[in-house]
Amino acid sequence: MRVLHVITRMIIGGAQENTLFNCLDLQQAYGDDVLLVTGPALGPEGRLLEQGRAGGLPLRFIDELRRSIHPTRDRQAYRALVDCIREFNPDVVHTHSAKGGFLGRAAAWSCGVPVVVHTVHGAPFHPYQNAMARHLFIRLERWAARRCHHMISVADAMTDLMVASRVAPREKFTTIYSGMDVEPFRDCNQFRQAARQELGFADDDVVFGKIARLFHLKGHEYLLEAAESAIRQNPKCKFLLVGDGILRQQLESRLASRHLQGHFRFTGLVEPERVPYYLSAMDALVHTSLREGLARTLPQALIAGKPVVSYDVDGAREVALPGQTGYLLPPKSIEPLRQAIVELSLDAELRSRLGQGGAARFTEQFRHQQMTRQIRALYQRLLPQQRP
Repeated sequence: MRVLHVITRMIIGGAQENTLFNCLDLQQAYGDDVLLVTGPALGPEGRLLEQGRAGGLPLRFIDELRRSIHPTRDRQAYRALVDCIREFNPDVVHTHSAKGGFLGRAAAWSCGVPVVVHTVHGAPFHPYQNAMARHLFIRLERWAARRCHHMISVADAMTDLMVASRVAPREKFTTIYSGMDVEPFRDCNQFRQAARQELGFADDDVVFGKIARLFHLKGHEYLLEAAESAIRQNPKCKFLLVGDGILRQQLESRLASRHLQGHFRFTGLVEPERVPYYLSAMDALVHTSLREGLARTLPQALIAGKPVVSYDVDGAREVALPGQTGYLLPPKSIEPLRQAIVELSLDAELRSRLGQGGAARFTEQFRHQQMTRQIRALYQRLLPQQRP
């Protein structure tokens, strides 16, 4: 079949890695004709398509396809998408991200594409927006939902949120978990000694990692608050922050003012291929973001055999299973977070049991081949229904 994917920007991020794996699998494993349409990869997160990562995948860049709202530029992007769809003549248009999803669905629907599918990686509306912006994004999502045949959620929580906001009925959604290359995470502990030595961690340090942009709503401030009291109880607690962003200087200044800089390491911007290396240095993963569809770092850590400590946001509860794979805590909570960190730091057997429980449960579920198999089966099911 002929499949055209649309995404706003191919930065280094979970939705983008998901999309790239899907495109490459369709092309390489099934022999489909695939075209990935995207805008410029603007932002501090890095570019996913550099250094040959696209692997020969046909690409089309539309400069006007940008994340920010700009009526004139958005009209130009829409017209460019219509031209691209008419030229490629796809059986399926599959859209991702808020702007790419809105313009892509509108363009595909107007062109009469047989099957239009949209993946909800994370809702564009959330409780931390002002009420007017939230209401606007909900209305836009309702409009766009009527211009596609089906929607994929990366977690059941995304479907629940969309249905509760009356974006679309529940029967219009299918949950398909984001896929990844699981082998580097299964095998990452071979790098543990080298990574810890490079980062300056001692053998008896207990390292809690967080993999996220240093950005608003990622919850680094809650981790710092809990870490301060946890360190007083167990000075062997150390923290590794993987990622970069606009808040780095602010976070470093806060650590220095509290004399905690010796307990924290910053990696800066990390290429996706290097994430398993830094994950190998960790004894547990902490996820304190306040909104996320289903953060890839959670299953990645579990596949690597590391327990997780996560706030109960969006899809986290589908992998952070209390007593089985880790801890699930109220968002923004400090004392439960401190308690979880201290408990794990003092109990190596507990860390091993929870981590191995996650590896056994989620390794097969999050293979990118499994994701693509399910997505392609959905395309095949929808095509006979929509073709004249």
